[in-house]
Amino acid sequence: MTAIIRNRSVVDDPWQLLRPGDHGRQPAIPLAGDIIVPLTLWRAEREAVSFRAGRIGVWLDSHEDPAVIAEDLRLFGVVAVNFPKFGDGRGYSIARLLRERYGWKGELRAIGDVFRDQLFFLASCGFNSFALRDGEDPREALAAFGDFSDAYQSSVERRLPLFRRRLEKFAQA
Repeated sequence: MTAIIRNRSVVDDPWQLLRPGDHGRQPAIPLAGDIIVPLTLWRAEREAVSFRAGRIGVWLDSHEDPAVIAEDLRLFGVVAVNFPKFGDGRGYSIARLLRERYGWKGELRAIGDVFRDQLFFLASCGFNSFALRDGEDPREALAAFGDFSDAYQSSVERRLPLFRRRLEKFAQA
């Protein structure tokens, strides 16, 4: 099993990530086990995926709209967001939408080109699970959550920006 970071701990990952084959060909669906399927496979083979033994997760590419799975969120054990390359930040927005607009409370996993320096910011947007890119040590990457003591911006973790939090403290004193 592959080691991932979940809820700021390193754990073995029980999920199998099904990746499309050459030329976008859909992967084979195993009869049992916990699987994370691409959105395209979920939309094309929903019944076949749903009526098998094991939990189901779905993954969105950075260009896919989370609104298309909003009604199905209750069916998933995990929602993964793929970061195809470091410079593609659309996954951060997808995470905030899933948490704030669609109310996703479950595991939200960052996959793809994910590395240590992103973890603090990914967590701020609502990710609580991270499958790091090859070559990254998840145990060493845990230190990233302590890189900053606070953040200026509002986030999923901090509803108010820093200046508002300070004003509230001052008003209560």
